[in-house]
Amino acid sequence: MCGIVGYIGTQQCVPILIDGLRKLEYRGYDSAGLAIHDGKGIELVRAVGKLRALEEATRERNTLEGTLGIGHTRWATHGGVSEENAHPHVAGDIALIHNGIIENHSALRKRLEGDGAAIASDTDTEIVAHLVDAHVRAGKDLVEGVRDALQEVEGAYAIAVVSRKDPSRLVVAKNASPLVLGVGDGENFAGSDIPALLEHTRRMVIMEDGQMAVLRRDGIELFTLSGDPVEVVERRVDWSPVMAEKAGYKHFMLKEIFEQPRAIEDTLRGRLERELGDINSAEIGLTPEVARSIKRVCLIACGTSHHAAMTGHYYFEQLAGIPTVVELASEFRARDPLIGDGDMVVAISQSGETLDTLMGAKIAKDKGAHILAIANVTDSAIPRMADGQLYTRAGPEIGVASTKCFTAQLLALLMLAIYVGRQNKHLSDEQTRDLVEELARLPLHMRDVLTGTRQLVSNIARRYKEAQDVLFLGRGLNFPIALEGALKLKEISYVHAEGYAAGEMKHGPIALIDASVPVVVLLPKDSYRDKSLGNLQEAKARGGRMIVVASEGDEDAHATADEVVEVPVVNELLAPFLTVLPLQLYAYYVADMKGTDVDQPRNLAKTVTVE
Repeated sequence: MCGIVGYIGTQQCVPILIDGLRKLEYRGYDSAGLAIHDGKGIELVRAVGKLRALEEATRERNTLEGTLGIGHTRWATHGGVSEENAHPHVAGDIALIHNGIIENHSALRKRLEGDGAAIASDTDTEIVAHLVDAHVRAGKDLVEGVRDALQEVEGAYAIAVVSRKDPSRLVVAKNASPLVLGVGDGENFAGSDIPALLEHTRRMVIMEDGQMAVLRRDGIELFTLSGDPVEVVERRVDWSPVMAEKAGYKHFMLKEIFEQPRAIEDTLRGRLERELGDINSAEIGLTPEVARSIKRVCLIACGTSHHAAMTGHYYFEQLAGIPTVVELASEFRARDPLIGDGDMVVAISQSGETLDTLMGAKIAKDKGAHILAIANVTDSAIPRMADGQLYTRAGPEIGVASTKCFTAQLLALLMLAIYVGRQNKHLSDEQTRDLVEELARLPLHMRDVLTGTRQLVSNIARRYKEAQDVLFLGRGLNFPIALEGALKLKEISYVHAEGYAAGEMKHGPIALIDASVPVVVLLPKDSYRDKSLGNLQEAKARGGRMIVVASEGDEDAHATADEVVEVPVVNELLAPFLTVLPLQLYAYYVADMKGTDVDQPRNLAKTVTVE
């Protein structure tokens, strides 16, 4: 949940650290802090709230100078939101920041306090600082002290450590929490995510679990927690910091909604062989032999990615003819799932670092399943542990509520299902060719919907922005889209919303419908259309205010609904890519009109790396 930035070099590090933390604001946070080594000792500054509070605190300390430092944004897990619980934490000569959860912190705290440690916060992080300090006071070198301290902790962590007595080194380590290193000339960097470092370098080192690194001004040493040296392998990252700017949009979320046609184009690029009417097997993360051996597919994910997985369920069963199940990763990992040889587990995560999804994939891999990762971040944890990778190419997504990464995940799942269906002969040459052609035209349809419905949806949002409850209904492929529409509205506008399978309306939700409850019905021209129209008419008869997303020219929709948003007629497999767009816009405009923090909604974080 937290953001970590570290710097050692020749420049004044305060502006570098704060700028890096600003690039990590999308992760969600409630407090922030810096520890700066001024050559003689460590100066600490912390503040509750947004980064502007930390900036004001640093301005008040106008003597805060140094070329070695660490910075942190905290999202509260252990202990409330307070300056005392904010990072960095100091113990003796040690200042430390941490992302993750130390599972045995209670036992360690009890032991340390018994040894006389004065622990000032309620956090699990301060425990690690005291462990390092204890080992250093016992005569160990800083690196050895960090290593020995980590042997005592259980759980997930990415840490950065500096010592008052050592202005020449920054020590970092990771296990099940993201951490990357940036390589510069006479300076080096550490961060929770690549965007935090891009303004200063494109040369990145992706740390693996169980690794430590020592950053000096003139180089980086990488080794395992047992002390074995590891080769430092640099990767060049092509993302530009400009990609993360708002580009004239009021919020990142709105910008990212309108980036979806481009994200789809980029995710398609190199993967469609239009002349052959096929999917490029070299770009799909799955060999033909493995594709033909799959007996069952299990899709695991959390949140918005779980809704993409639910849509993927239809794709695999219809296009590949393979039994498919969808699992919430948090539930999947909490039991002993029946999974093994012949199963393909597809782990779906925007960040590639979602802890529940990562742990679920590891369990499945240990049981003999083939693991394929769908993620947006190259070399993130889930793709690294998987047997195959299918990367979406949505680019950095700053808004906490996912939009472009969701539709890119839908596309990845659809291409994967087409590919498997092609390999196992469930799809004919003609069927595959037709789908490939329709995929190639999909970005144009998405642009048409976004540009053609933006003002209409904004007007609808203005009319219904005071509604306290909203019901979303869909069938088939559009049932997960109804769930996603409800989730988006809840996430950013704080309006109570529920998504239901339209056929289930009469089994309870119909009791909620009256003139104060808008009902959003997804009614594209597909095999479920007539039944969905019946549900629409039932809801209308109970006095509901009906907002309908329908295919162009649907006269029944216009005759029944209070509001109609039209989308082009496409193959029903592609309809979710279009019907979701007005729902994203509706959630955005309601939230904006209500004045909520659209890009950083309360209580949420972009990348969930704790349980």
